[in-house]
Amino acid sequence: MTPHPPTSASAIAGRGASINPPNRFEPLLVEPDADFAEFDEHGVPIERPRPQTNFYEDATETVLTYTDSPDLGRHWGLNPYRGCEHGCAYCFARPYHEYLGWSSGLDFETKILVKLRAPELLRRELSAPKWRPESIGLSGVTDCYQPAERRFKLTRACLEVCAEFRQPVGVITKNFLVTRDRDVLARLAEHRAVAVHVSVTSLDASLATKLEPRASLPEHRLRAIRMLADAGIPVGVFVSPVIPGLNDHELPAILDAVAQAGAKTASYIVLRLPHSVKDVFLAWLDTHAPTKKARVIDRIREIRGGKLYDATFGVRMRGQGIFAEQIRQMFTVAARRAGLGQQWIELSGAAFRRPGRGDLNRGDGTQLELL
Repeated sequence: MTPHPPTSASAIAGRGASINPPNRFEPLLVEPDADFAEFDEHGVPIERPRPQTNFYEDATETVLTYTDSPDLGRHWGLNPYRGCEHGCAYCFARPYHEYLGWSSGLDFETKILVKLRAPELLRRELSAPKWRPESIGLSGVTDCYQPAERRFKLTRACLEVCAEFRQPVGVITKNFLVTRDRDVLARLAEHRAVAVHVSVTSLDASLATKLEPRASLPEHRLRAIRMLADAGIPVGVFVSPVIPGLNDHELPAILDAVAQAGAKTASYIVLRLPHSVKDVFLAWLDTHAPTKKARVIDRIREIRGGKLYDATFGVRMRGQGIFAEQIRQMFTVAARRAGLGQQWIELSGAAFRRPGRGDLNRGDGTQLELL
């Protein structure tokens, strides 16, 4: 059973979470005694070591997951990694770690599952006669360019498979590492089969380093947008999440900056706090923004019908009420002024092929939307 630190833990350098909230599927909870401390021979308290990242092989036999959501539309998702070392305090994907028997807090950032066979399995699925070249989102859950990618290079290998098949794929990331793969992305762009969406949450480096401790700094994300656009790769931006009372005032500046960097489209998602994500995020506010906590919580409740989260389709991504409408209007006006479209970048599966078998086995060539 994974030990759980007390809910009032202090900040941990390089980590977004300072706690391991209880797993809702586990009947037992183990916490260290807050009154107990170990001492050395001089009577000095022994500090607990910082949590290290550990990698585990994910022996899954499939890598594509299908989504047909009223909010996200119809598409396939590919996630080479489970868990994410970026450590974003707000990450909606944290509760997925609870299905593994771990916590959505520090466990999510330090226990990373790696799908070593992802490129091989992707090739097998694209080669199947039943496959039609609907768009694939890389990744729809955890970031495919998180620090682990420097070591394992699974995202690049999967993109190389997509380029070989001319399979349309949309990349979502907040890491400058995406620029490493401009050569492969450019090959896909020749067939209108790729778009990259860079997530930009804030232009304030001091806020970003606390909120997203192991993700690229804002200036490097802007540089990534510029480098990708210069390479002929379509680039969009997700301002996600918009956190009312914390970063919502930055919307005009963010949209202006990404447009100047070369982005063509932009969208946004309001903060989501499903399950134990709220515990991690509220603990983050206690540690990093205590004077803003009351305002942030009040605004969240205003846009969530009095609750911290509303999972209802149609409102969970945008919220509702006067403050949600203010965010929508601010975003719409700022995007228009910056010259940014708000539609999905269209991808095409017309050039899809199965290598070695000619183009007779390609899909129906319909226009696809990147989600």
